[in-house]
Amino acid sequence: MDESMLRRALGWPGQYWMLVTMWIRSSMVYPMSFLLNLVSTALITVGDFAAVLLMFSHIESFGGFSLAEMALLYGTTSAALGLADLLTGSIERVGQRIRTGELDVWLVRPAPAFIQAIADNFALRRLGRPLQATIILVLALTHLPLDWTVAKGIVLAVSILTGTIIFACIFVLGAAFQFISIDSAELANSFTYGGQQLTQYPLSIFGKNIVRAVTFVLPLAFVNYYPVLYVLGKPAPLGLPSWIGLLAPLVAVVMITVASLAWRGGLRRYRSTGS
Repeated sequence: MDESMLRRALGWPGQYWMLVTMWIRSSMVYPMSFLLNLVSTALITVGDFAAVLLMFSHIESFGGFSLAEMALLYGTTSAALGLADLLTGSIERVGQRIRTGELDVWLVRPAPAFIQAIADNFALRRLGRPLQATIILVLALTHLPLDWTVAKGIVLAVSILTGTIIFACIFVLGAAFQFISIDSAELANSFTYGGQQLTQYPLSIFGKNIVRAVTFVLPLAFVNYYPVLYVLGKPAPLGLPSWIGLLAPLVAVVMITVASLAWRGGLRRYRSTGS
């Protein structure tokens, strides 16, 4: 990377924040409406964990996990998805921008198309999901009888960051696919929101082929499951080593690389609506 490219890259966070601030100011014109949307978003996601609570009203463990351990799984994956959706989820609208020709406008502006895509219609109300997940996570941590160490604390904290990155990369991969198949946003949602539904439960309850798929193909298991297993001191499935959760940062780096190549490939393929 030469000096000019490095200078542009260093300016991307500022460009992103400028665009996000514009949308936040727009949403704050009607503060009561924003507050109601924020609360409703949080309440809608409560239903996911309510199902877990209902299930544990009849059982004491599920897939070898107690209620507090299930809450830890839920809190980590929901927080990661919520943060990824907040920061980059708007990119799933790129298919609509391609169809209407608005992507052409992005390409002639001084800010990178990617920055404009992830900041497009930034919705602060999406903060409701990670806020609700954080509450569940705090409650889970206060009820877990764990012998905490610095290493476990770091792994858990880093897992939320790497989980956010992995989900964000899946959003980007889904957006890149829309350069080929414009009306495919729901397909991407099946891997993001569907992935969150999958990883809020112990993967041991699923078949080995599914566990292999979310480990070696689309690494959703590294969002939270393997790091949480390390924190709880539980064995990993498929005969994998117990420390496999420590590889989550490496997996996140690989996902960033793949998502970056896919996005650039999609942009190179784009030929405008008039061609």
